[in-house]
Amino acid sequence: MERAAPGGQPDPLADWRDAVAHASPPPALTTVGPDLAVIHEGAEVRTYQGLEPDSAQELEGFSFRTLPDPGELLATFATVNDVHFGEEVCGMIHGVDVGPTFSVQPGEDPYPDVMNRAAVEEIAAIDPAAVLVKGDLTSNGTRAEFDAFRATYEPVFGDRLHVIRGNHESYNRAPFATDTFVRVDLPGVTLVMIDTSIDGDPAGTVTAEQLDALDDVAATADRPVLVFGHHHVGDRGSDERADRTFGIDVDASDALVGLVARRPAVRGYFAGHTHRNRVRRFPASGDVPWVEVACVKDFPGAWAEYRVHEHGILQIVHRISSPQALAWSERTRHMYEGLYEDYAFGTLEDRCFAIPTTGTR
Repeated sequence: MERAAPGGQPDPLADWRDAVAHASPPPALTTVGPDLAVIHEGAEVRTYQGLEPDSAQELEGFSFRTLPDPGELLATFATVNDVHFGEEVCGMIHGVDVGPTFSVQPGEDPYPDVMNRAAVEEIAAIDPAAVLVKGDLTSNGTRAEFDAFRATYEPVFGDRLHVIRGNHESYNRAPFATDTFVRVDLPGVTLVMIDTSIDGDPAGTVTAEQLDALDDVAATADRPVLVFGHHHVGDRGSDERADRTFGIDVDASDALVGLVARRPAVRGYFAGHTHRNRVRRFPASGDVPWVEVACVKDFPGAWAEYRVHEHGILQIVHRISSPQALAWSERTRHMYEGLYEDYAFGTLEDRCFAIPTTGTR
């Protein structure tokens, strides 16, 4: 009997799908810091510690440079995004027949619970001064899903936890997580979270009021400012449709980039939404990174650590690495006809990098 594709039609690529899904992935250099490197090979994790900062390294055939050590460590914080409590089918795009999709087996814990519990445990181990959740707390915007999110994160992080909505909340007009502008001051850095979502719409925007509030913060800042939102910034010159229509609308994006260009205190913008690791830069804002961080809920299953130093800030993306979490995220690496792995993982430079905070752009 011929197997069916996601749309119910015979699937001529069924054997190829099976072969790809069951193939052993090669080793991947996942994470690099000033003194460590992490290599994943399927469910196996190998961590190398005690490396020299800002130095060329060769490990298991990988050539890379460790991140610098930019002086005294002032604060550490963490972010997650696209945690999707309540989701039951992974890899489904409404209105598009593309697979494969994945669900847990009867009796297994829901995969958002598995991934988020493991993320919380890993983040708690670094004792962050703040934890920012950049939207898509839920799958369907229900109160029960939001309560499940709170039950996982709030007991561990308490008032260190800061939350904004994503499109899964705003599209479903959820009545919770309604703060539109959140400011968190830490030693050496000011964090600003902006709710970029629009009620009833999967795309995003930044309002004039939010831009004015951010401009006030940046104009008077006595330390670097980092900005966080759910949606990535739009680019009217991009060939990718998602960069023009799926993120922040291009007019609001131009206004945000322009604000950053004239306010040197702002040193980066960090989003979720796209479920991938990526860094872009725009001529107007110079070396300021416009960052996207992969999701918690599926491959690669990620959270981001930020180390605030006297002369720079480090982003270090970690794969969630409990055995149960890796078993799930490894299953989902071949979604979307096998294209998801390269899309979501990004390059090492998309995941781990330094942001200078002294000098000029």
